[in-house]
Amino acid sequence: MVLEKIEGPNDIKKLEESELPLLAEEIRNFLIQRIAEHGGHLASNLGVVELTMALHLCFQLPEDRIIWDVGHQSYTHKLLTGRRDGFETLRKYKGMSGFPKRKESKCDSFDTGHSSTSISAGLGYASAREITGENYRVVSVIGDGALTGGMAWEALNNASLLKTNFIIVLNDNKMSISENVGGLSSHLGNLRTTEAYQGLKTGVINSLHKIPVYGERMVVRIRRTKSGIKQLLIPGMLFENMGITYLGPVDGHDIGAMMRVFRDASKVNGVVLVHVITQKGKGYSPAERHPARFHGTEPFAIETGLPLKRRTTANYTDIFSTVMRKLGERDQKVTAITAAMEDGTGLKRFHNMFPERFFDVGIAEGHAVTFAAGLAAAGLKPVFAVYSSFLQRAYDQMLHDVCIQDLPVTFAIDRAGLVGSDGETHQGIFDLSYLSSIPNMNIMAPKNKWELSDMVKFAVNFGHPIAIRYPRGEAYAGLKECREKIVYGKSEKIYEGSQIALLAVGSMVKIAEEVSAGLKEHGYDCTLVNVRFVQPMDQELLEELPNGHGLLVTMEENVRKGGFGEHVASYYENRRLREIASQAWGADIEEKQQYQPQILNISVPDEYVEHGNVDVLRKELGIDGKSVTDKILTVMKEMKNGRQKSL
Repeated sequence: MVLEKIEGPNDIKKLEESELPLLAEEIRNFLIQRIAEHGGHLASNLGVVELTMALHLCFQLPEDRIIWDVGHQSYTHKLLTGRRDGFETLRKYKGMSGFPKRKESKCDSFDTGHSSTSISAGLGYASAREITGENYRVVSVIGDGALTGGMAWEALNNASLLKTNFIIVLNDNKMSISENVGGLSSHLGNLRTTEAYQGLKTGVINSLHKIPVYGERMVVRIRRTKSGIKQLLIPGMLFENMGITYLGPVDGHDIGAMMRVFRDASKVNGVVLVHVITQKGKGYSPAERHPARFHGTEPFAIETGLPLKRRTTANYTDIFSTVMRKLGERDQKVTAITAAMEDGTGLKRFHNMFPERFFDVGIAEGHAVTFAAGLAAAGLKPVFAVYSSFLQRAYDQMLHDVCIQDLPVTFAIDRAGLVGSDGETHQGIFDLSYLSSIPNMNIMAPKNKWELSDMVKFAVNFGHPIAIRYPRGEAYAGLKECREKIVYGKSEKIYEGSQIALLAVGSMVKIAEEVSAGLKEHGYDCTLVNVRFVQPMDQELLEELPNGHGLLVTMEENVRKGGFGEHVASYYENRRLREIASQAWGADIEEKQQYQPQILNISVPDEYVEHGNVDVLRKELGIDGKSVTDKILTVMKEMKNGRQKSL
């Protein structure tokens, strides 16, 4: 087995040329088997096997720097740097990450996870190399889908000023996650398929090769000159006109061809873009036919490509998909926007039924938000469906273009809270913090699948900026009987008890039910509140709860700083300070208002959360049912003993 000969960086260079095709085949088989067993990113990795091999053959690791955009296609890179055994724990808690991690290997030059960052990072490396006087190569690998991100073009514009070698590999597989859209995709398609250019180029080169002595020299000269055949036939070449040398297109599954072009690229004094054509999912027919479905996959049967575990219940994305389709039928003003995540966010059905009101803007979250603001300003009802961690990339646009103008844009925030195996870059644990810092932004979170449906209907007719955050995975079907009409800014009391009040946000309502049941076994009959609105908070409820409740427990799947619990604690602290000031001035204060409840904040710690199963992560973070119950019992014991604890 050739793959077994790869035990560390650069071992691939010890192989015979005849062994390389065998290695590529073994890598594909290895990836299919491991991902079928454990899950992971398949189609993108199968598409870059030969490309990765060519990079490792041409460059010296870890001295040279290879930076993978997004990084979900780095599995072959991990294999070629000696991490084969790590695939047994791929994306598991404390196991190997599915993305490049500097702490994992010196061969991982930059931690990635979000799109369109590799050129900026690579340019930083190249510029630092000139300052420090070091001598290493820098290669940034970016997909054609990632080039729809504005940050990539900002970096290209800046990189064109560089006078020393910097290689950008454009991995062109005609896909990001969903199918690529827009002018850039069309431009690259023309470069790939222009028969006149390809045919004439081949004919001219073949004819020149037949000329004795001088023919070969002429071919070399034509290949080197910027005003070569491609410039004559495709005037205004996009990258060349930016001052970036363009090489290609080259077959991304021909190792020899790529090695030749990488060696040529290494000789360029300046930025050079190597255009490589690959096939997403290559070598596994189900992934070739359905690359989007095999972008990130759960364990599956290799023979059929079908998941090992069939979903029998709807997830939150399915619920959102259904309600959007119904709203689209009822209201011609409802429009839907995605940033290259049509399937992932559940907008495919809306697209199929209302194509004129569906917009895929590419990997461009900032643009998506301001585009939505324009639609709203023109009288429509835009819904931007986006993953929580990706919405972070559009903070300024939400603040500046939507909320200052108080425009009716609905943000459907999928994958809020812990998402699991993709790790730090994808956990949606910051949205409550950054959204609640924006005036005019209203924030909701549903307790179950029926409430998500109700909230989407409420939001599109609300008339102001509003965000609905909901988790990844199976939609909670409990508490069906609790379906009070949504009233702006009001929470919902599910159970009413005494001593302890649980204020749970969204997905934490289910856990709060477990906690309530656990506390009942110890003699505590709790009040359970479904918060519903994180912003604005239900101040009337907050004034009421201290009567009969000595402990208020806030529960959220968000970091502590800036989260719901911190805002609740701040509310009571400000009330206490007002009362102290009033007493100082001799004002009468009602006794019930003077009582300050003890606050216990259950939240994600203020830290980045690594990859792993969500249930395992909740337990490790102390936000699962048992951990929360134990914390509450400890606090109640201390309160009974008359000791106040700083929480």
